[in-house]
Amino acid sequence: MTVVYLVGFLLSVIATAVLLGLTPETITEDIMRFASPKQTLREKVLVAKGKKRSRKLTVELNRIRDALNSTGKGSQFTVACAASLLGIIGGCVAAVAINNYFLIPAFAFAFALIPFGFAKRTINYYDKHIQEELETALSIITTSYVRNDDIVTAVEENVQYLKPPVKDIFAGFVAENRMITSNIKQSIKHLKERVNNGIFAEWCDTLIACQEDRTLKDTLMPIVAKLTDVRIANSEIKGVLGAARIEYFMMAGMLVANIPLLYFLNKDWYSALMNTVAGKIVLAVSALAIVITALFMFRWTKPVEYRK
Repeated sequence: MTVVYLVGFLLSVIATAVLLGLTPETITEDIMRFASPKQTLREKVLVAKGKKRSRKLTVELNRIRDALNSTGKGSQFTVACAASLLGIIGGCVAAVAINNYFLIPAFAFAFALIPFGFAKRTINYYDKHIQEELETALSIITTSYVRNDDIVTAVEENVQYLKPPVKDIFAGFVAENRMITSNIKQSIKHLKERVNNGIFAEWCDTLIACQEDRTLKDTLMPIVAKLTDVRIANSEIKGVLGAARIEYFMMAGMLVANIPLLYFLNKDWYSALMNTVAGKIVLAVSALAIVITALFMFRWTKPVEYRK
């Protein structure tokens, strides 16, 4: 009977998608509309002036989309959004298939994150590439700025020597300041939002302060030097972080492997775990614990990032 219900559910999902004309593009638009609800004109003005921050979810999704677009894989964002929705459905189906409804939240959440996990690999490469290019870009731009006292001119002089994707970011800064607004501070704030890097954010903040006090220019180069320090630190601890991840995956694998192992050791215990309410709750809590701890593991084993 469970199989009949699952087949009926899947057929209804397919029929709904066909009737509503759902495509990966429309799904992506709906997700972005949910993450970034329609703003009033006043809210848009406040965001543009830097007096109101965008929602964290909106910023993160926009950063993922921009990162994939910059690497020439913008279509992956649409695929990831559509696959995430399918993952939620697949997680629900998997939980129902093993007759454990308590696993629906954990499975749906875990399956929804899998597509973005693959996209995150591309983004990590993108961030690493940006950090490598920033080390050179900020060095030559800062040198020019110290000499000519004009950040827009300093960027304009050196943008041709930069490499993508950093080149596109600074070219956008020049275009915004030359064609859209003459407010340099606001342009620097927008530039700061386009790169997720603590050292770059500090450089932008100091650059804004330099517009009021020119004597602070001498503090820019030591900030740029921090990029080199972070790169060296990451190369030294790369092996340690990799070992920590492997150890976590081994522990999680042992936890999951205990379930089929229990079937061969004691079938009564296995039956109690799979068929009783208490056993199903234990499985759900274990699955949720794996998902949550995995998120913390990836968070705490990321490469070193500079923080003020």
